[in-house]
Amino acid sequence: MPKTLPTIDVSAPICCAPVSSAPMTDAAALEVALRLKALADPVRVRLMSILLTADDGAPCTCDLAAAVGLAESTVSHHLGQLRKAGMVESERRGMNVHHRARGAALEALRAVLDPNCCR
Repeated sequence: MPKTLPTIDVSAPICCAPVSSAPMTDAAALEVALRLKALADPVRVRLMSILLTADDGAPCTCDLAAAVGLAESTVSHHLGQLRKAGMVESERRGMNVHHRARGAALEALRAVLDPNCCR
């Protein structure tokens, strides 16, 4: 059985200075590692790609399940892991739950890993 991700505070996108600026503290390294662990699954990477490129706002779990070819319960689990890592925010609308990527969290993670990226 895989280990579950610890819950982290997602009120701020990420904790720390770029990894190349100085050696990281244990706490900062854990925070970055938890976010990377959440993305270390092909289904979650696909879900993030779909959410980041969604033209129709925030797709529901049912639409995402159809897009990746998995059961809604499996997709819901993956989205929960991404939500715990601060990568996704979800909103219940009636019977459905709609999801949106938190772009700021991904930008902050990219800046921590490579401060010279995409300039």
